[in-house]
Amino acid sequence: MKDFVLTVTCPSTRGIVAAISGYLAAEGCNIIDSSQFDDLETGRFFIRISFISETGTGLEALRDGFAAIAAPFDMDYNFHDGEYRLKTLIMVSRFGHCLNDLLYRWRIGALPIDIVGVVSNHLDYQKLVVNHDIPFYHIPVTKETKPAAEARLFELIDQTEAELVVLARYMQVLSDDLCRKMAGQVINIHHSFLPSFKGANPYKQAYQRGVKLIGATAHYVTADLDEGPIIEQETVRITHAQSPQDYVALGRDVEALVLARAIHAHIHHRVFVNGNRTVVFPPSAGSYASERMG
Repeated sequence: MKDFVLTVTCPSTRGIVAAISGYLAAEGCNIIDSSQFDDLETGRFFIRISFISETGTGLEALRDGFAAIAAPFDMDYNFHDGEYRLKTLIMVSRFGHCLNDLLYRWRIGALPIDIVGVVSNHLDYQKLVVNHDIPFYHIPVTKETKPAAEARLFELIDQTEAELVVLARYMQVLSDDLCRKMAGQVINIHHSFLPSFKGANPYKQAYQRGVKLIGATAHYVTADLDEGPIIEQETVRITHAQSPQDYVALGRDVEALVLARAIHAHIHHRVFVNGNRTVVFPPSAGSYASERMG
């Protein structure tokens, strides 16, 4: 039996759940998990259903047949193969903690993605990446070469057929053009619970301000720097007795955790962009354990 996921967004009205569940039952499908949210402010309805096909009905047949159900409700929908591994391109600069964490989770099976390459504007992690049998692409970036570097990045995205780009502490700003073309497909990790400390030394700024909570925010990349729709956040409490170096160490740990959680939610189709915000459904019992591994 095949595992599938159905994601739907549409204007809120009566009868949506009944129409969807009735269609799946008629096609010989058994619902395993379902999460839904009705946004009263925007009038939008969101639902994610994981199910198995007990009669062998395939993905394309399910998708094609659902069109008649979707039309009266003006649904945006998609059927996803539960075993498909999203083609993912990771980008990194000189802070390697997030990259190391993602490679570890990927290697032990806790992050089921297909890493099609790692891009960096430096050579620091070339050996690490190659030792994992993953292609490494060095794209140096300067003020003068930035347009050519991004053109090369576009080529790589097309060449590798990347469906998700992860900025694992990649310290170059992506162009508005790339952000628009890959809207909802680029995830960044920001070194703050709220994007209040910007620049090269955010944890030093937090220390100087006597902050008692530090954390990290994973979000989709938009043309507004570090202000895209938020997917995941986490904090860690600190005290007056801790040093700026403690802030950095704790910050790195929470950054890695938050980025991994955000990717996990995205690849399992639990994230819906809702204007400037997101709807993020919690992991089901089967996926929760793997998300917590490591």
